[in-house]
Amino acid sequence: MSAIERLRLIMVRLRDPATGCPWDREQDWASIAPHTIEEAYELADAVARGEPEAVRDELGDLLFQVVFQARIAEERGLFDFDAVAAAIADKLERRHPHVFADAKIDGAAAQTVAWEEHKRAERAARGLGTGALDGVTLGLPALTRATKLGARAARVGFDWADASGVVAKVREELVELQDEIEKGDRARSHEELGDLLFALSQAARHLGVDAEAALRAANTKFERRFRQVEMHLAAEGRTPADADMEQLEALWARAKRELG
Repeated sequence: MSAIERLRLIMVRLRDPATGCPWDREQDWASIAPHTIEEAYELADAVARGEPEAVRDELGDLLFQVVFQARIAEERGLFDFDAVAAAIADKLERRHPHVFADAKIDGAAAQTVAWEEHKRAERAARGLGTGALDGVTLGLPALTRATKLGARAARVGFDWADASGVVAKVREELVELQDEIEKGDRARSHEELGDLLFALSQAARHLGVDAEAALRAANTKFERRFRQVEMHLAAEGRTPADADMEQLEALWARAKRELG
């Protein structure tokens, strides 16, 4: 028995109406979807940490989510895991004619453009929208979706000429946010903050930086430094709540020197 077949049979057992797991039996597509997203993030975290065994385990967790969703569909008479695998295999061959047919592609950038053209053609064939921004998934994290929206617009010429232009836009949005904060307008501050975050996502795109990865790295750095602050305070029998902001700032500067 192959490993994938064993996994599929385990899923059948878990979903068995009489002898399966009560929790697994109660799930449906909607209830499982958040777990699928969570597993994808845990995989990204394992990759960022560079831990091969963790990557293996998280890939397994993500694969189980696919098997789970496919089993629910099979029970409903819609499709099964084999149909899922066949569909992605067909799509990959269709979207790589330079590998599986006679098309010519000059480099990765050209392939990215060709991939988007294939997607647009497929959407048109299904009667869906074919605008530059159509098909950018609403369920993406907002920062990732902002980057993709900007990239889509850029492909039809709506973009800054270079990184300096978008950095100037970031400064402009920051000034506008500061103005609304000083006015005390919370609704407008909310809007301007969104504009600033969008502009920052486009700055990342122009710099060739993954905005989500950059923010995850910043989160990790903040967490590491703050824990160092807590450690120094704990050595004195204190917590951050026992220190004023001036003391915390001094400890933060110390943590930066110690940890980089």
